[in-house]
Formats: sequence, C-alpha cells, structure tokens
Amino acid sequence: MGKIWGYIRVSTDKQDRDNQKHGILDFANRNSLMPVEFVEETISSRKKLEERKIWQLLGQMEEGDVLITSEISRLGRSVAEIMRIFTILVEKNITTHIIKGRYKIGGGENKLQSTVLIFAFGLAAEIERELISQRTKEALRRKKAEGVKLGRPIGATGGGKLQEQKEKIVELLEKGLTKTDIAKLIGCHRNSLVKFCKREGLEQYIK
Repeated sequence: MGKIWGYIRVSTDKQDRDNQKHGILDFANRNSLMPVEFVEETISSRKKLEERKIWQLLGQMEEGDVLITSEISRLGRSVAEIMRIFTILVEKNITTHIIKGRYKIGGGENKLQSTVLIFAFGLAAEIERELISQRTKEALRRKKAEGVKLGRPIGATGGGKLQEQKEKIVELLEKGLTKTDIAKLIGCHRNSLVKFCKREGLEQYIK
C-alpha cells in the first residue's frame, strides 16, 4: 500500500475543520490506514481547479496511494470538476474513500463502474445546488408579491445578525447564490453583506 492522504476543505469555521479531521482519523484507524498525511485548504472551491491544493495533490500522488475525505462536495462544486478529479484518481489506480455514504472508488475496482458512480455523485450535488437556488429565488419573489419589504435600509449594519448567521452565509455562498439574494434572504443590505465578507476573510466571493 502507498501513502495515505487525508484531504480537508474548510470554511473559516475551525470546528468544521476539526470535525473533518476527526472523522478521517477515526475512519483510518478503523480500517488500518495509517499514518495519514493531511492536505488542507480554506474555502474557496470557487478558485479554478488548477489553483487549488487538491490539484497539486493529484500530481503528487502515486499508484497505490489512498485518499480519504469526508464527503464528495469537499472535492468539487460541479460535475466537471468531480469528473476530472476522479478520472485522474482512477487512472492512477488510487483508492478513494468518501466517508459520508461509505463510498469506495477505484483501487483495482472496475474503472467503468467507478466512473459511473462519480458522474452520479457529481450530478446529484449539482442538481441539489440548483434546486436550493431556485427555491430561494421563488421564496423571495413570493415575499415581494405579498408586499414584504426585503433587506435592510442603507446604513443599517446588522453586524451582529450577520455574525450569528455566518455559517449559513458561507454555505449559501458556496452553493452559488448571489450576494443580493442572500442579503434579502437574511434581512440585510447587500453592502453590509459585502463588508461582512471582506471583514471575515471571504474576499473570494466579492465581485
């Protein structure tokens, strides 16, 4: 057996990082996959794949290595990204374990079967993001039709409220919702959300 790699992609939430690392170590211990060398990057799956640490890791890994990650959404946000990543992993004969769902891909298993599974997982994740985005926009249109005033007046900071909903804001940003929709959804002005993202180190979402 080659080297054991644990891949972690996190938001700014330290607890999320710790949960992922604990889950990977627990899985590795139970399956005699030790020691684990961790590769970690913070947030942005919005960067081009070639600019991310997972891409660098793909070039570094060798035949017989093992990759462990908490869930498939940590690797990529689109079908295209996930397919590219797993195509390389399967071609290099690298076994990949996705803890959530108990999936094992590659590592001597049928390559065609693995590719079908990869496509299905990626497609499901993309469909979920699209459905969430559509539901959010429909809810906003319904509120507007009912005469509900959306957002907060210019000048209202809402800093405390934004801080309380930071985890939700990061999740919605990662799912591809616009800052305008998110601001309306949580009840703040878009400018306040933009300032909050800058202050909290979420510059990759600022356009």
